Amino acid sequence: MKTDVHTRRPRSVVLAAVLQLLTAVPFVLGTYVVLAHGARAQAAAEAEVARQGLPPSLLDQHGVSFGNSTSELPFAVAIVLILASLALLNLNGKRLGRTLSWIFQPILFVAGAVIVPGQVFVAPLLESAFKSSGDPALARIDVVSLVDSTTQVMPGWLHHAAVAKLALTTLGSVLVVALLALPSARAHFRGR
Repeated sequence: MKTDVHTRRPRSVVLAAVLQLLTAVPFVLGTYVVLAHGARAQAAAEAEVARQGLPPSLLDQHGVSFGNSTSELPFAVAIVLILASLALLNLNGKRLGRTLSWIFQPILFVAGAVIVPGQVFVAPLLESAFKSSGDPALARIDVVSLVDSTTQVMPGWLHHAAVAKLALTTLGSVLVVALLALPSARAHFRGR
């Protein structure tokens, strides 16, 4: 018995929508971490800098935040809402969803490739930035101890969420675009 294209969603579209929804999860978790643990992480970082004999304000002077800045939260919330909306549009066969996915996922790919590694490889990237800052006090900070002090007040799963965010924003975005370009997906959107 044949199923009508209107009643059955192709696996490619379902998988693309699932990937979009899964990509939203690390952004939700990151928002939770900033709100619930960010201030304590920043306080731990400042205490560690003071323990190393440097002024705690040094981090703030150089814009170094370990989660106490809520300025990025609107972007995270917007990404979650966009991904959820795109997933729903795609599942419902709306051509606009596929078109906007083809626009948004490459943007997310670039953002993921540029920004998210800083959340995964915190210590080496921070150490490199501190050494090249030109500020001798900043260059003296023991970055490994600094990062360790903040991770002690953060949830243990945070690093895994950052790795998932990196994989989903980069490889996941490529897969979403490819899945929505498959012939089965084209038929799904044409049939609606």
